[in-house]
Amino acid sequence: MNDATPLPGGPSWLLYDSLTPEVGTLALAAALVLALIGATLSLAGAATGRMAWLRVARPTSHGQCALLVIAWAALSAAFVANDFSVLYVANNSNTQLPLIYRLSAVWGAHEGSLLLWSLALTGWMVAVALRSRHLPEVFAARVLGVMSLVNAGFLAFILFTSNPFLRHFPAPAEGRDLNPLLQDPGLIFHPPMLYMGYVGMSVAFAFAIAALLGGRLDAAWARWTRPWTLAAWVFLTLGITLGSWWAYYELGWGGWWFWDPVENASFMPWLIATALVHSLAVTEQRDSFKRWTVLLAICGFALSLLGTFLVRSGVLTSVHAFAADPTRGVFILGVLALAVGASLVLYSVRAPLLVDRGSFAPISREGFLLANNVVLVVSAAAVLLGTLYPLAMDAFGLGKISVGPPYFNAVFAPLMLLLALALGIGPRVRWKGQEAREVGLLMRWSLPLSVLAGTLAALFGGVHLLATTAGFSAAFWVLGHTALTVRDRLRYARSSSTALRRLPVGFVGMLLAHVGFAVCIIGVTAVSQWGVERDIRLAMGESTELGGFRFTLQSVREIDGPNYSGVRGSVLVEPVGVGGAGPRDATASLTLYPEKRVYQAGGAAMTEAGIAAGITRDLLASLGEPRGDSAWTLRVQVKPFQRWIWFGGLFMALGGILAASDRRYRLRVRAADGEALAAGARPA
Repeated sequence: MNDATPLPGGPSWLLYDSLTPEVGTLALAAALVLALIGATLSLAGAATGRMAWLRVARPTSHGQCALLVIAWAALSAAFVANDFSVLYVANNSNTQLPLIYRLSAVWGAHEGSLLLWSLALTGWMVAVALRSRHLPEVFAARVLGVMSLVNAGFLAFILFTSNPFLRHFPAPAEGRDLNPLLQDPGLIFHPPMLYMGYVGMSVAFAFAIAALLGGRLDAAWARWTRPWTLAAWVFLTLGITLGSWWAYYELGWGGWWFWDPVENASFMPWLIATALVHSLAVTEQRDSFKRWTVLLAICGFALSLLGTFLVRSGVLTSVHAFAADPTRGVFILGVLALAVGASLVLYSVRAPLLVDRGSFAPISREGFLLANNVVLVVSAAAVLLGTLYPLAMDAFGLGKISVGPPYFNAVFAPLMLLLALALGIGPRVRWKGQEAREVGLLMRWSLPLSVLAGTLAALFGGVHLLATTAGFSAAFWVLGHTALTVRDRLRYARSSSTALRRLPVGFVGMLLAHVGFAVCIIGVTAVSQWGVERDIRLAMGESTELGGFRFTLQSVREIDGPNYSGVRGSVLVEPVGVGGAGPRDATASLTLYPEKRVYQAGGAAMTEAGIAAGITRDLLASLGEPRGDSAWTLRVQVKPFQRWIWFGGLFMALGGILAASDRRYRLRVRAADGEALAAGARPA
């Protein structure tokens, strides 16, 4: 390559220099040095009271972010320029790959995904640096110092084991290819969202460690920490929702969740983050749950690191996993052990200093929030056990076993019913305590009406009555009590419309998130209990009936894409009246277009399902293998209320956004709060 050549497809003035990858490596090395300086001086300055050292925290955070942006730009330029002398580019791109996927391929494999991890972390650091000027200087320096220390660990991991800028010579004339599974718009949005959530848990972790180092934690700390935790939770929610949607339409099997170990790796931090959000509310409102809240913050970050280990260590075989190099796994395991081990040692020393001032009765809002937390933590532990147990068995030579959906569904479903019970009634119970008789009155009509509504909905489907009744009853329970919670707020208002407009944004966000949870339960219950599918051999013009629809294979023809060739089927779908379970509609006939693709660069084959989306049902068709001259294997599916699962996720994310934007979190902390935590931030 010449010293400076135009980027393909870009303006003539946009040049790519052959030394650009080396610039990227230098930027990573400089960022590592800056992270170590920032972490050392910030934490040492907080311990010794040297203000000059404390003031290093913000500039070094901005500097790390700037250097990682340079590294990111250098790697992106290498992909756009098809610089196959860079090993990572050669392994994950080729000249036939469309430009948009060359850009998203930057984070499509192990090395680039770690660079995205570190870039996202520095983005959070800059956000904290800009939004923490009202915090005590010592506390803010500790937070940024802890985050710099975490970033230093990952930058060292990148530079010493996973450098995306490594060269190899002679450079091949053509690269391999980006994994065909990742040549999809889902790759553009899903990983960044998920990583922002993963890395966002480091903010809550850093706030917790800063409070432990200061030896004091109070309502002001919870008020500062909660919006950052909510923001990370929103990103995790969106990332998991997008990942489920991507797997549903891209993998061709019609499922939305398979309890894959890598799926679990993102789900466990989400469960703990959900518990942490609710626990922080108690710490803020009632000055309770302090030690528990800090422990949740540590565990949430630990599970984020564990997810990184599982995906990149090579211990898993998954469509989501990035690496198969045990050396990298040992490095990440070392970072995990060091970070979590040091945090737990600090917690064991400092936790006794965190004394709860608020007391409460078992039957109280605090009590229901505690039950909420226990269910969420037990759920995360159950998922962790099912994910790690097969790995432990294999590691100790005890044989290979598989823990799949039957285990997770059997354990998880009852726990979610308990969560729905606490989630529905909890917001209507008073703080500190309430008589059991009064709580019983709150449930006097809502419980039987929820069960009645759930039973009627189950009878509508006509199959799996017990499971569908339980699921729909739980959803109606949450929805009903959410409406009653609003009614309770408006009961004594002179003007209901005025009071409704004046409801706190955080309160509205909580309600919307709870509604999203109920909507998700409806979707999961309907699609898991009423969904039907069939694998069948069909010749041209032949039909099969399923779930009240007739699927007719009309044709299969060859197609050519930008970097693939394949075949596309045409499947006519017509409603045929009542049949099967769940809702049907009398819409006019429609046509599905499933595809089978073979990518030219690597020869990989991919199945693209043909999907007709609807509010009350999805229709799917997937092409299998040819069977004779004019026959094909076809998988057809009817998925009632499939979209409601993702609608629920979006409602929950929107609720989190509203809660995080509550005016309380935008106001400057009162001077008394600042002075209180500043006093506690000094070395004990």
